[in-house]
Amino acid sequence: MQFDVGAELRREREARKLSLRAVASAVGVSASLLSQVETGKTQPSVSTLYALVNHLGISLDALMGTSRAASSPLGSSTISSIDGADARARDIRSDSVVQRRDDNPVIEMENGVTWERLAVGESAVADPMIVTYQPGGSSSLEGKMTRHAALEYGVLLEGSLTLKLDFETYDLCPGDSFCFDAQRPHLYTNHGDVPARGIWFVIGRREMAYQTLSDLGHDDETADARPISSAVDVLQALKAMRTDSRVAPSSSTP
Repeated sequence: MQFDVGAELRREREARKLSLRAVASAVGVSASLLSQVETGKTQPSVSTLYALVNHLGISLDALMGTSRAASSPLGSSTISSIDGADARARDIRSDSVVQRRDDNPVIEMENGVTWERLAVGESAVADPMIVTYQPGGSSSLEGKMTRHAALEYGVLLEGSLTLKLDFETYDLCPGDSFCFDAQRPHLYTNHGDVPARGIWFVIGRREMAYQTLSDLGHDDETADARPISSAVDVLQALKAMRTDSRVAPSSSTP
C-alpha cells in the first residue's frame, strides 16, 4: 500500500499552524524542496524525513496513519490455496493482530531507500520496518550523517550494507545484526550491486523518553535502577537480569 508521505507531512504541519518556510528553515532544507515533498513531486531522504518528524513531534507510525486505522476500512488481500490443483482463493483481511502484506504502508524515498512498516497493533514502543537500500542507495543524499532520538536495532537479510557510526565503519552481511543509540551520528550506504534488505526496529520517540527497562515492557523492581541512556545500557541491564535469574538463593541447612 503506497503511502503519501508528503500529504501527511503537510497535514501535520498545518495542524500545528506552522508555516512551510519556518519548518524548512528549522530542519535545514529549502522551502522549495519541502514544498515539492508535500506535493509529491519529490521524495525526502531518510535524514530529511527523520528531521521533519522530530521537528513536528510525531512518530513514524503516527505519521503513517496507525492512529486512524481503526476508523477506516481494513484492507484486504487474496491468497490462493497451497494446492496448485485447487485454484480456490479466499479473502483475508487485516485486523488488530495480523497485518496482511498488501496492507503494509510503504514509503519510497529518494536515493533508492524504501520503508515498509510492519504491524504495530496498539503498541507505542517501536516502529518495525522492512528496509530496502537499492544499489547506490544511502540514508542521506549529501552523504551526511544523521541522528535522531531512538534506539535502533536491525538485522540484514539480503545483500550488503555499510554502516558509518561516529568514526567507525561496519560492513554488514546477511545475518549480521546491530544496535546503537541513534543519537549518535550514523549513515547507511549500499555500495553493492544488489539490493540490501533487512528488518529494523526503532525504539523510542521524541515525545516518549526511554529511561528504564520498565519503559520497554520489562519488570524493574529495583528502586535505584540506573537510567538507560543508550543501547549499550539496555544490553548491560538485560545481561544483569539474566545473571540474576540464574542465581537462586541457597536453601541448604547445616
